[in-house]
Amino acid sequence: MNELFKRNYNLRYFEMNKHGMASPVTILTLLEETAAEHCLNIGYSLYDLEKQNIGWVLTSGVIEMLRYPKYKENITVLTWLSKYTLVRGYRENLILDEDKNIIGKAKGRWVFYDIQKRKPVPIFDDIIKKWKFNMESAIEENPELINQGGEGDLKNEFCIYRSDIDSYKHVSNIRYLHFLLESLPEDFLDKYYLKTINAKFFSEAKFGDKIQVYIDDNLGNNNFLHTMKNDADNKKFARAYTQWENIAS
Repeated sequence: MNELFKRNYNLRYFEMNKHGMASPVTILTLLEETAAEHCLNIGYSLYDLEKQNIGWVLTSGVIEMLRYPKYKENITVLTWLSKYTLVRGYRENLILDEDKNIIGKAKGRWVFYDIQKRKPVPIFDDIIKKWKFNMESAIEENPELINQGGEGDLKNEFCIYRSDIDSYKHVSNIRYLHFLLESLPEDFLDKYYLKTINAKFFSEAKFGDKIQVYIDDNLGNNNFLHTMKNDADNKKFARAYTQWENIAS
């Protein structure tokens, strides 16, 4: 696959959770860092795009971890584009351990976005030419998982501070994952790890907003639905389906 782009990472102490494994937030951060370097590699760094009021915005994605890497473990993140439309690109990812075993898979749907006008715009022809594409998928999305169930019960509320806002002037998708994890009981996180997350973003949260996190835990087998919204105007920001497995298993 000549279209593959890869980056190697050595896991650091502050990227670990209390179990000595990379946290889900760390994994998402490394996936997005690799995507950013892929942009830089073809001469379209995110900062250069921002000078033109253009950026990439994640609208949905799925991650499945077979296991989480440990402290000081060397991993490789592979990424490539499997397809595109006029304004969207579909990014695939594989995470490999030192022995080249697959330990994680991910897919993200990214929209080429006019930051000032707050709307999608056509992807530059030169980006499509330089990136090339490979139709192989790392993992398949299942949108139906996100649509099942209800909102469930209110578990937490977050005020949006400046530290939650990215350069596109809205809450970053990494912060949504942080809010999701912070809304689960500590004793649950002591016993289980996040195996799969399937998420979709509906609207932007901005500085000064409040986000309420609801969890529907009636799906059984440690599968949950998470809804993030603003109760004041019933505006839905994001929704995610998660699967959890026992750390001891």
